Amino acid sequence: MIVLGIDPGTATTGYGIVKDARDGRLYELGHGVIRTDSKTPYPLRLKAIHDELALLIEQHKPQVVAIEELFFNKNVSSALSVGQARGVVILTGVLADLELSEYTPLQVKEAVTGYGRADKMQVQQMVKTLLGLAEIPKPDDAADALAVAICHLHSYKMGRAFDKALR
Repeated sequence: MIVLGIDPGTATTGYGIVKDARDGRLYELGHGVIRTDSKTPYPLRLKAIHDELALLIEQHKPQVVAIEELFFNKNVSSALSVGQARGVVILTGVLADLELSEYTPLQVKEAVTGYGRADKMQVQQMVKTLLGLAEIPKPDDAADALAVAICHLHSYKMGRAFDKALR
């Protein structure tokens, strides 16, 4: 299974593509960020996010888009902006007929480190370890997106194991 993990944002949207191989290992297929210029009209920034994600989906052919849920913050305009970027990500996934899954930051931290209150460095170090990378993925938004993809794969495996146990 190939998962496209997304850490949404208007200025910077992180992405990470992770494959769960038959040998049980996780492989990083790519990661990075989609940046938009604050001087560009807002609707065109959202279109740029859509266009870049559609290209990533076409290139890597994921089965799932896993998105980090909005963490409400005190800056309402920032939260609204991230919410609009999330909407673009969701729509892009739906238009590509992909399964969509959403995870809270707590769920991501729990799945990647085993501890829901882990700090950013702990999460990044575990992403590096779980994917067998030489160094921590940069920038932070890309590392966060890889963590979201890993979270989905761990959740999917746990769900399948639970289903088997019920049979």
